Amino acid sequence: MALALIAGQGGVPPYLAKVLLARGEVPLVCEVVQFPSEVTGDLPRLGLRLEHFGSFLAELQTRGITRLCMAGAMRRPAVDPALIDAATMPYIPRLQGALAKGDDGLLREIIAIFEEAEIAVIGAAEIAPELLPAPGVRIGVLPEGIEADLAAATVALDRMGRDDPGRAVVARGARVVAQEDARGTHGMLADLAKGGDDGSWSLGPFDIADQMIGGAADWLSGQDSVPESGGLLYMAPRPGQDLRADMPVIGPETARAVVTARLDGVVIAAGGVMLIHPEDVRDILGAARCFLWVRPGGTG
Repeated sequence: MALALIAGQGGVPPYLAKVLLARGEVPLVCEVVQFPSEVTGDLPRLGLRLEHFGSFLAELQTRGITRLCMAGAMRRPAVDPALIDAATMPYIPRLQGALAKGDDGLLREIIAIFEEAEIAVIGAAEIAPELLPAPGVRIGVLPEGIEADLAAATVALDRMGRDDPGRAVVARGARVVAQEDARGTHGMLADLAKGGDDGSWSLGPFDIADQMIGGAADWLSGQDSVPESGGLLYMAPRPGQDLRADMPVIGPETARAVVTARLDGVVIAAGGVMLIHPEDVRDILGAARCFLWVRPGGTG
């Protein structure tokens, strides 16, 4: 059965291509033309523009594609209405309605369209089950007080995940100090490493007064604020997310960003977050005495 790999950015698509080739299966690599993937090698390829989605679907059927995997980070490209072709026009009402429901709604509708065309959509972990780590503390030792940080993180992530695409937060001192936005987890962690403020102040009046007074004191003294340390990065899928597409992932780049942001470690939801290049992640986090906990029961 022929398989198409819709390859986004990051390390997961190249890893999946390598796994498939090792077992004698050559995938058709499909890439959004505005955002090419990191998959290399002499593989069959097919470009994808959203304006030509109907033609793309027809080409998959012509090539005998019966299975499809969407993997890697995918940004929503700008759509030029003037480029929408005739084969795509019938899908526009469905896609417009799905867009109003956010990223999950759009992905669910796209999956439904593929399945109506008798193309089965499978998750990356179905191709490479080893990408889903077993529950437990995989690296390091959990610090004291992690329960309070984790409680704040899970509540915040559940709330924000129902409204936007964010799937990661940083909690410290029993409060959320940063949350993922459209720039992704690495952008959030880079801000923390620089001591940036993402606007997640406490709403308590005494906390606000304390933060304002502290900021004024730093300004008057001419001292820049020093980035705080400690806390955890918590990652989990959105509530009710279809895990066949857009499952969150951590790898060496995330581990390095965690260390640079001076966090204590990482908590990920078991069965809902992939771990790529675990040996490299272990080396990076272990050298900094950071932990990695694959927490059971956190997939919403």
